[in-house]
Amino acid sequence: MKVELVDKMGTDLSVVNAARVSYAKYKDSFEDKDEKLIKFLAEHNHWSPFAHASLQFRIKAPVFVARQLVKHQVGLVWNEISRRYVDYEPEFFQPTEWRGRPENSKQGSDGVVHTDEEYYSRYVNGCKVYYSLLLNQGVAPEQARMVLPQSMMTEWIWSGTLYAFARVCNLRCAKDTQEETQQIANEIHNICKEEFPISWKYLKNA
Repeated sequence: MKVELVDKMGTDLSVVNAARVSYAKYKDSFEDKDEKLIKFLAEHNHWSPFAHASLQFRIKAPVFVARQLVKHQVGLVWNEISRRYVDYEPEFFQPTEWRGRPENSKQGSDGVVHTDEEYYSRYVNGCKVYYSLLLNQGVAPEQARMVLPQSMMTEWIWSGTLYAFARVCNLRCAKDTQEETQQIANEIHNICKEEFPISWKYLKNA
């Protein structure tokens, strides 16, 4: 799995200037007192100034992770590789361990389950072989893809406002999030923290 910052627009100063335009003010440099303004905006849910800063990521993860993250729609735009158009050999996610089902919850995981990993390898390899067979027989990629499992790796471009990604990370960095999804969210968190250190300090878990 991989998260790459492709592009970004704005800085912490962009957030400050978006807020201060209400008073017909504009600044060329960030000052210590501006942090107090950003803190106030985040704590009182004045989110619109944070929407003037944005980031664009290219992300690679298994389909089952992508389908959890694509549920976040507000302030975000998503374009993904389409198996209608590409038919190269699929790549599959390989877990480092298999987690157990928790006793008192319908979701999440708990502990480690020891299983024969050979079965998983044989299964995904079988999917790969059958997919290739269908293509070689002339089946259209848009239909042949139906035999590929959720563990197949996919890639997408994800663009959005700083505020929108803060909402994503506040939910998906939580400990009750699926581990693989949490890993992607944590990587997004680390990048946002580096690019917008002051704003992210107060947006994260605001």
